[in-house]
Amino acid sequence: MSHGAYCFPRAQVNHLRVQPVLCHDPDVARVPQKPNAWEGPVHILIPDVSLLEKLVRSAVVYLFLLVAFRLAGKRQLSQITSFDLVVLLIISNVVQNAVIGNDNSLGGGLFGATVIFLLNAGVAWVTFRFKRVERLVEHTPTILVRGGRILRENLRRERLSLPEFRASLRRHGVVSLRDVRYVILEEDGHISVLK
Repeated sequence: MSHGAYCFPRAQVNHLRVQPVLCHDPDVARVPQKPNAWEGPVHILIPDVSLLEKLVRSAVVYLFLLVAFRLAGKRQLSQITSFDLVVLLIISNVVQNAVIGNDNSLGGGLFGATVIFLLNAGVAWVTFRFKRVERLVEHTPTILVRGGRILRENLRRERLSLPEFRASLRRHGVVSLRDVRYVILEEDGHISVLK
């Protein structure tokens, strides 16, 4: 049955003196539906997929992004190159399609966004309450310089090149490491310099 048409038993259609449009069932006829002024605004609020599917899609995408950013490392959180921007834009488009599926309704989008906000609040609460989960989800600070010496192994582990590191130090006004006690790569990817 197509959208915008009513199906009636043939006897009712003949009684209404309306020229019927036949459905797939020979005993049922379709009569074109009169447009309803309220159908458009109400229809945009009704999701085209089930709320359970929308919930699962949103949760899976959120968890995937949480793991992906955790594996990407702290460097990706604070330093974004033009290549990183292109990747983020592509990922956002792909992820949007994964979240919405075949649903373009306003209600479905608002429901999906609400699920993601609630998941984020839940993860924040769990990481606050349980330190083991916090260590699993959040990054820990990494010491990059101790006593004026660069810890190259920590730079490699954080996938931070020496030129990028030196540029970051210059942004903090550090020309020489002799005056620096510690340089720490924080959880959010920013560098702290302690003199």
